[in-house]
Amino acid sequence: MAAPLELFCWKGDYGLASVDVDCLTVLAYAKFAGAPLKVHKITNPWRSPTGTLPALKTREEGSISQPSKIIIHLRKQVNDPLSTLRERPVTQTHTQIYTLWIDSKNYVDVTRCWYAENISFPLNFLLPNRMHGQQLEKLRLVRGDPVLEPGEQLEKELYRDAFECMTLLSQRLGSQKFFFGDSPSSLDAYVFAHLAPLLKIKLPNGKLQQHLNSLNNLQQYCTNILALYFPSDAREAPGRKIHVQPDSSDFDNEPHMRRNQILSVLFAVGAMLGYAILTGIVTIKREQPQLKNSGRDDGDEEDED
Repeated sequence: MAAPLELFCWKGDYGLASVDVDCLTVLAYAKFAGAPLKVHKITNPWRSPTGTLPALKTREEGSISQPSKIIIHLRKQVNDPLSTLRERPVTQTHTQIYTLWIDSKNYVDVTRCWYAENISFPLNFLLPNRMHGQQLEKLRLVRGDPVLEPGEQLEKELYRDAFECMTLLSQRLGSQKFFFGDSPSSLDAYVFAHLAPLLKIKLPNGKLQQHLNSLNNLQQYCTNILALYFPSDAREAPGRKIHVQPDSSDFDNEPHMRRNQILSVLFAVGAMLGYAILTGIVTIKREQPQLKNSGRDDGDEEDED
C-alpha cells in the first residue's frame, strides 16, 4: 500500500478525537476502513494545505478539503465494499450547526470559549467570530433562505425535525451494532460524528442532548464506537467547566460580542497597516527642524520603515 496520507483536522477535546463534526466524520471513517493516515491535529486552519479543516494531502489528487470527497478518496485506497457513500442525515446537520454555532448560550458559553482558548493569539480574536459567520451562511444556504435569522421559530423547526430524525435513526438501528449489521459504513461515520459531540459536550441549552439520552440504543452506539475505535481519546476526557456568563441573555451577551468584533477589526487593520509599512507601500516621513541663520534650506526628509 502507498505511503500514509496526511490528514489535517481540528484537535480533540471532551473525550472526542476532534471537536469539529466534519473532522470527526473523516477520522471515524478512516478508523472504520483501516485507512493509513498520518494525522495532524491543529488549531489553525491556515496551517493546512487548503486553508480549511479537514484537509487531506495526497500525491495523486493534490489536497482535498470536503469531507465527502475525502471519504471517497479513502474508500479507493482501502477498496472497502461496505463503504458505499450514502446521503448523510441533512436534518441533523442543520440542527448541529444551530446548536453549537447559532444558539446564543451554547455559542457564547461553550463553542466560542473553546476556540478562543485553543487558537493562538492573535487569531483567537478573529477566527471564532469568522467561523460563526461562516456557519450562519452555511445554515442559510442549506435552508434556502438568504435572509434567515436565528429566532424562536427557527429553533422550534430545527429541533422538531432533529428529534424526529434521531427517533427514526434509533428505530433503524434497533439492536444492531451498526446500521448495516456488524461492520460500520460511511453512514455510521456521519451519524456518529453528529451524535457523539451531543453526548460528550455539556451545553447550557441541552435539548438535543436530553433527547439523545432518552434513546438508549443511540447513546450506547456512540459509547461503543468511542471505546472500540477511539479508546485513548475517550480515556482522556477532561472535566471541563462551562463558561457561563451571569444572567447570560442575548441582551447581556451583546456587549461582549461587540467587543470581540471591535478587537478583531482593530487587529486586522493593524496587521494590514504593519504590512504596508514593512513592504514600503506606506512610508512615514519625519521632518527635520530647520536651523536658524543656516543660509540654506536644511529640510531633507527621512523615510522610516
